[in-house]
Amino acid sequence: MRWTLKAKPEQEKINRLKEVLNIDNTIASLLIQRGIEDFDTAKDFFRPSLEHLHDPFLMKDMQKAVDRIETALANNERILVFGDYDVDGTTSVALMSSYLKTHSDNISSYIPDRYLEGYGVSYKGIDFAADNDITLIIALDCGVKAVDKVAYAKEKGVDFIICDHHRPGKTIPDAVAVLDPKQDDCNYPYNELCGCGVGFKLIQAIASTKNQTIDDLIPYLDLVATAIGADIVPVTGENRVLAYFGMQVINQNPRAGFKAIINQIKKETLTITDVVFTIAPRINAAGRMKHGIYAVDLLTQTNVELAEQFAQEIETFNTDRREADKQITIEALQQIEDQKEQKRFTSVVYNQNWHKGVIGIVASRLIETYYRPTLVFTKSGNYLAASARSVSGFDVYNALEACAEHIEQFGGHKYAAGLTLKEENYNAFKAAFEAEVEKTIPKNLLFPEIKIDANLQLDNVNDKLMRILKQFSPFGPGNMSPVFMSEDLQDTGYGKCVGEDDKHLRITVKQQNSNTKLVCIGFNLGNKINLIKNNNRFKAVYSVDENEWKGNISLQLKLRDIKE
Repeated sequence: MRWTLKAKPEQEKINRLKEVLNIDNTIASLLIQRGIEDFDTAKDFFRPSLEHLHDPFLMKDMQKAVDRIETALANNERILVFGDYDVDGTTSVALMSSYLKTHSDNISSYIPDRYLEGYGVSYKGIDFAADNDITLIIALDCGVKAVDKVAYAKEKGVDFIICDHHRPGKTIPDAVAVLDPKQDDCNYPYNELCGCGVGFKLIQAIASTKNQTIDDLIPYLDLVATAIGADIVPVTGENRVLAYFGMQVINQNPRAGFKAIINQIKKETLTITDVVFTIAPRINAAGRMKHGIYAVDLLTQTNVELAEQFAQEIETFNTDRREADKQITIEALQQIEDQKEQKRFTSVVYNQNWHKGVIGIVASRLIETYYRPTLVFTKSGNYLAASARSVSGFDVYNALEACAEHIEQFGGHKYAAGLTLKEENYNAFKAAFEAEVEKTIPKNLLFPEIKIDANLQLDNVNDKLMRILKQFSPFGPGNMSPVFMSEDLQDTGYGKCVGEDDKHLRITVKQQNSNTKLVCIGFNLGNKINLIKNNNRFKAVYSVDENEWKGNISLQLKLRDIKE
């Protein structure tokens, strides 16, 4: 692990912010690191308001999209809401279909089959629309590169509205409207929305024509917050506002589907991190192991008893997903071990029998062990399909673009992408990808980095600090949970390994010249127990956390790493 201590802001700026906000050095420094340097931006940060959301009509083609939907509703046209099978896609479809159903009975939902149709807009989906007299498809979290498929739909008399957030290709599909803030000629003030976020902007625009206010749309924000967390988009600007109010809905008045999942995990108050690691994997499991429409059914269900049944089905899918991902990870790690005699800058593995639904998770797991850009391939029909994952700071999408001559199609983001290629091109692609990464990746990015916000004395870790840090949430890219470092630490003598296979480390630390003692938990740090034995002094990187046990809440440090 590389430890990087962020540069401390200028003391003059710290003093100025301390004075206007009546806060201490540490909090002022944390805020300035997040671009918050005056009272007004601090107020917006700590007190998000729905009034801070941008006018949806600032997005290119928004008026065209609203006009086409208004025409469809007025003429009782049949509308198909189409979305990808992951969390962002299924929450987008749940959001759009449930909203439109408050205005029309002619609304259907469609999620492509991961195995039979693959990612994004499909010919099969378009044929389904044409065969069922559907004249308008609203595609969410996909479609911005579906040039040929949108043209095919047009020939069949089916119009398209695209709500996407992925990078467009050189040619934009000939749809009625393409809503994607990443288009070069779109001047929308915020371009980091997820697919569900773009969908929300569309219903916000439609609502404004029907004398509805933003308050009428608050119940849909639990879906948006879940998509923001699961799709790992920045939790800044408009996303922060949407996530903030969406988390309130999840915790205070969740839809029946969310309530059924929350009942299973038995946690009273959820953070966005809980959503990412408990709710999102269950929603994702439907599309991974069975079919994404199960997730849409759960998220649009209003009957509590039926929602409980759907949630139980999805929990079964999630259990199957965990077992598959564990076994495939073992096999993929062995493949990499077998290649170890070669110095490599990438991890590229393939097995035709691996479950397509979990290869993205496996790619992330491989990065935990071998920290480098990773692709996991499996057989998918007549092609090989892969999920790509990257390391912090490296744009895997650009690397794939450089290897495009070997690829049939690809799409995605800086850190996560998907692609298909012909089996005979696998070795050529693998070599080209390795060469491209070796040529372009700064070598320091091949080691995981912990970015540290501040060096802190343990005496400063107290309930007051925790209360303020909680107000920094929701956390995510662009607003990560603050990370601190403390030096001259010692274990009080009760440190031990805990958990299955002694994987985790639990210690109580004290600092030289201080009476403060704090319990620490270090997940997957059990192998570092020797560093804290025999009164050894060490330094630690951690976030400040709360531990809830039998109704009692106490401060604890969540260790990220320790060193001599």
